[in-house]
Amino acid sequence: MKKSKLLVAAAVLGIATFVAIAADHIDAPAVQGGTSDITDFYAFQGENTSNIAFVANVQGLLAAGNDSQNATFDENVLIEFNIDNTGDNVEDLVIQAIAQDGKMYVFGPTAPAQTGINSTIVTNAASQLEVDITPYGQSAITASSGGMMAFAGPRDDPFFMDFAQYSQIISGNATSFNNPGADTFAGTNVLSIVIEVPKSMIGGSGTINTWVESKRR
Repeated sequence: MKKSKLLVAAAVLGIATFVAIAADHIDAPAVQGGTSDITDFYAFQGENTSNIAFVANVQGLLAAGNDSQNATFDENVLIEFNIDNTGDNVEDLVIQAIAQDGKMYVFGPTAPAQTGINSTIVTNAASQLEVDITPYGQSAITASSGGMMAFAGPRDDPFFMDFAQYSQIISGNATSFNNPGADTFAGTNVLSIVIEVPKSMIGGSGTINTWVESKRR
């Protein structure tokens, strides 16, 4: 793959310590309804407690069936996981993922070529792998290299949100959520990128700030 410079197409979704959860389903005006729209970002300790997993979901509200079967990762959109391990809210490491010809290519964790809203794909990163994108309805295809693991493909939207009750609360007609409530996103899918890496590749003192961006060529 050639090195490419890309520009931000979506805002940063979340900054949190060690465990991150952020969601934003198709309401960012610059990317609404587009292939660069990030719906969720998660970062959490892996089943192997020596690892940390990063998850970015894009293209939300895909209906099961034709919507999900026809949805594809945009080859002009880079998904970049940013990792700050020094506490200054500037990325020290990035993990970059971009699709091409039915595969997801993953580079990093590695120091970025530059920080901020512009990015260069670090194709010479010491840590990198490629994984076949799992087609809709098929068992997960994963790949591993150097302790890293990766998956890319459609999956059920994991985020639970009772949007109707939320609207009632915002309008002043209710004061709390129902238990268990109604999952607005039940039966819809997203395109997921899941990357698990050893914590030793992240560095730092044990607490990190992390956020995700989508960047269009």
